[in-house]
Amino acid sequence: MNIVIAAGVLITLVTGIPVLIQLLRGHPRGLIICFLAEMWERFSYYGMRGLLIFYLTQHFLFDSKVASGHYGSYTSLVYIVPLLGGFLADRYLGTRKAVAFGALLLVAGHLAMAVEGKPAVQTLTYGGHVYEFQAQGRGDARVAKMIVAGKPYDVTATEAGDFAVKGLPADAGLPAVLPKGQYKLDVTGRDPLYLNIFWLALSLIIVGVGFMKANAASLVGQLYPQGDPRRDPGFTLYYYGINLGSFWAAILCGVLGVNVGWWAGFGAAGLGMLAGYVIFVLGKPWLLGHGEPPEPEKLKEKVAGPITRETVIYAISCLAVAAVFLLVQHTPVVSVALIAGMFGSLGYILWLAFAKCEKVERERLLLATVLVLGAVVFWTLFEQAGSSLNLFAATNVNLKLLSKPVEWFGGAVVLGSPEQLTAAGISTAGKLWVNTAFNAAQTQAINAGWILIFAPVFAALWTVLTARRINPNPVIKFGLSLIQVGAGFLILLVGAQFADGAFKMPLIFLVLMYMLHTTGEMCMSPVGLSQMTKLSPAHVVSFVMAVWYMALAMANLFGGWIAGIASTETIGGQVLDPAAAMTQSLMVFKVIGLAAIAIGVLFLALSPVLKTWSHGADDVTA
Repeated sequence: MNIVIAAGVLITLVTGIPVLIQLLRGHPRGLIICFLAEMWERFSYYGMRGLLIFYLTQHFLFDSKVASGHYGSYTSLVYIVPLLGGFLADRYLGTRKAVAFGALLLVAGHLAMAVEGKPAVQTLTYGGHVYEFQAQGRGDARVAKMIVAGKPYDVTATEAGDFAVKGLPADAGLPAVLPKGQYKLDVTGRDPLYLNIFWLALSLIIVGVGFMKANAASLVGQLYPQGDPRRDPGFTLYYYGINLGSFWAAILCGVLGVNVGWWAGFGAAGLGMLAGYVIFVLGKPWLLGHGEPPEPEKLKEKVAGPITRETVIYAISCLAVAAVFLLVQHTPVVSVALIAGMFGSLGYILWLAFAKCEKVERERLLLATVLVLGAVVFWTLFEQAGSSLNLFAATNVNLKLLSKPVEWFGGAVVLGSPEQLTAAGISTAGKLWVNTAFNAAQTQAINAGWILIFAPVFAALWTVLTARRINPNPVIKFGLSLIQVGAGFLILLVGAQFADGAFKMPLIFLVLMYMLHTTGEMCMSPVGLSQMTKLSPAHVVSFVMAVWYMALAMANLFGGWIAGIASTETIGGQVLDPAAAMTQSLMVFKVIGLAAIAIGVLFLALSPVLKTWSHGADDVTA
């Protein structure tokens, strides 16, 4: 039994019961459908995301800096394409059809990810000879050995940064230490066919999320009338569903991807998305007509022979997949396109605010813009989870819950990691064995697990504070979220003081960091989602919601740059120098942590002025 799975079941039962009660007793039934559909969508997305950085660095053997760039481009596009999905939903499809179409693309994309092909091979050239590396294991269990004269040897880096081969005999024809600049690293066997299948899979997922994500959140907002006090708690419960999917994705896909194979982890994500699609289609009656096309007859119009406008929209969307296929492979192009898109969208909002809106709508849109900018800062730090923090966990965090094996009930129950049991000579035959070790991909469940714990608490908290008219305004909540996400990174600096001889800090510090990131997220994300639906004029609500997700796109772009700065050299997907990796990561974490805290304090200082721009959007009525 894996202790992570056992803990997951316990957390789900304890936290899920109050959420289920709130869903059934005080909210529209359509929220349950949106809850379940988005839960499975997030299961698929986070199941794949938790493995992606390791897949890039260990299967295709991209350098960690290059992999972080591709990761940032992918996650950026995931959050910018909702502009297209939001526009088409507002003008033509309606949110329900857009969500269903996006779900189908996601099923295809995630299942395509399960087609992995043969792994690439790392090579080293020295003195005119080429040496291959033999790599085994995935995630934090990755071990790469250099093959010299048919025998494998462990490798490492010296304090000076030179390449060293351990245990190499004197007659090997190769020095045990290779100075920098005297050897060349390369990669062979990166099959173009399977690499293109991988890019296509990412493209399908990107466009699928673009149609589903912003529109699913907009559909939740449509379930509540303006001024309904249940809206904020409803979004928080919806956010619980998002993170229930994320939680189990990291646990199950992490186990399958690392222990069985990449194909198994990615395939499980695809099956999860298929379940979400089926639930959404069957649950249509519970939506009570919400999310339908604004002009149904216009969609049915023939525009070219028997081809309807709706068919043309889907065909154009498939062309978008081809465009994204080209974009996702070229990170500089994505960067330029994203920055241009962000400036263009914010420019459009400002033009709309000053040219088309009266004072109340204008200041509400301006407040939404300020919140979007704050979100860029928050998510830039928060989204380090899947890249730099994932690699940091694999290299510099002790992922074992116990320092040594424990035997209970006369040895009938054994707790410990496989390595600990082997070292202690303990057999698990005929015993109940609880594996007390995480793998690095499973650390992605920590954030989602904290959300499962805190979401019902925050939902109830906002309800009580609103009833007593002391609920902090959104600007204060955003300031608090920025301070907390920054403080989380500073906790890792404290944890480094307790690192062992292998430069691995205790797991508790990573858990505490994710706790602060989670409480910050609860002050940011569900509140921000709700604010976009409150502050936006009704005719552009999906577009503004898409701009909110574009803030996440910008954050992931910046996050990819930051993760690249935090990265260090790898061989065959294995970090050579854990000490250098820790030093580099902590330097980056310190800078971004302090910067976030300073911006959070600025938000708190400006809140008395900015809160007046909402003009009662947060007021509740019967």
